[in-house]
Amino acid sequence: MTELNSQPKRARPEFRNINALSDLPTYRLPPAGWVSILHRISGAIMFILMPFIIWMFDTSVSSEISFAKFTSVFSVGVGFIPGWFVKLVALAIIWAYLHHFIAGMRHLWMDINHAVSKEFGRSSAIFTLGLGSLLTLVLALKLFGAY
Repeated sequence: MTELNSQPKRARPEFRNINALSDLPTYRLPPAGWVSILHRISGAIMFILMPFIIWMFDTSVSSEISFAKFTSVFSVGVGFIPGWFVKLVALAIIWAYLHHFIAGMRHLWMDINHAVSKEFGRSSAIFTLGLGSLLTLVLALKLFGAY
């Protein structure tokens, strides 16, 4: 009797645990992976900084005097916190909002169309990263007084 399947067996892939110190620095994450991770990070930043966001909104709209105090915090600082640090925290909130919004629109667009190719995922991820970075840079220049 002859064997029906006379082809040689292919070697099965070897799965092993990932070593964070040696494997992760050499792993190349695709742009869509970066957008996904940064989407989660931006959501966490907005959640953690929510008390600061509420304080900024409340102080800026309460009265003219409180608005003057609010704007002075960005130039002089508050307590032991310098003004440039407050600007950096505000810039982190700006980046988090912009990235989260743009990436959220990307995810909604992909959910609506149901047919997403690998190339569209890559190009839309690059667009998301680029647009979020560009808008953050423009607003950073405005925040730090370049124009």
